[in-house]
Amino acid sequence: MLNLLIMGKPGAGKGTQSERLLRHYQLTHISTGNIYREEMLKGSPIGIEAAKYISQGELVPDDLTNNIVRDVLANGNFPNGFMLDGYPRTKAQAVALDQMLEEFGMSLTAVINVLVDDSILLERMAGRRVCPSCNATYHIKNHPPKIECTCDACGTKLIQRADDLEESVLNRLRIYNEKTKPLLDYYKRRHQLMVIDGVRSSDDVFNDIVEKLGEKNGHH
Repeated sequence: MLNLLIMGKPGAGKGTQSERLLRHYQLTHISTGNIYREEMLKGSPIGIEAAKYISQGELVPDDLTNNIVRDVLANGNFPNGFMLDGYPRTKAQAVALDQMLEEFGMSLTAVINVLVDDSILLERMAGRRVCPSCNATYHIKNHPPKIECTCDACGTKLIQRADDLEESVLNRLRIYNEKTKPLLDYYKRRHQLMVIDGVRSSDDVFNDIVEKLGEKNGHH
């Protein structure tokens, strides 16, 4: 059984690693974001309640999210283990999660933190350009188009997305760092935190995670 939580700042490549780990270990995906979207589509009481916050761009209150995760853990089927996504986001949620896991006789194998320095993330994200017509993505430094500001595929003028603008990136990183530091400290104290250097190719990062998980599981 592998029960994982993966964390990383916006742009650290957490999504890519999460998908690869899910496939590699055949884990069950527990995504609070997906659950809320499904509940909102169904128009369930939970969905209606969550929509009030999500539509305002606010975090859904802890007790609501905790209850949803509790339901999933209580009724879920995890033949190989699970991967938590988007939860916990606060220390209070982490404490609640630990209590729930204990209640159901489970525990987290590891909390993976894909670590990339803010300045590198800023360069990665602020350098991104996208084609509004065919969605091709470029990077002014790492993957520039042949003709400046022009899509190789369809010749459309490239744009920079609003959330890739420097000010927006810095703001997202600031919020992430403020909210997440207590969470990382919590898992560090519990010796569950696995720090992975994210400033490498996606393959290198993935192989490092798999190797470290193998060592961790070998000791159990």
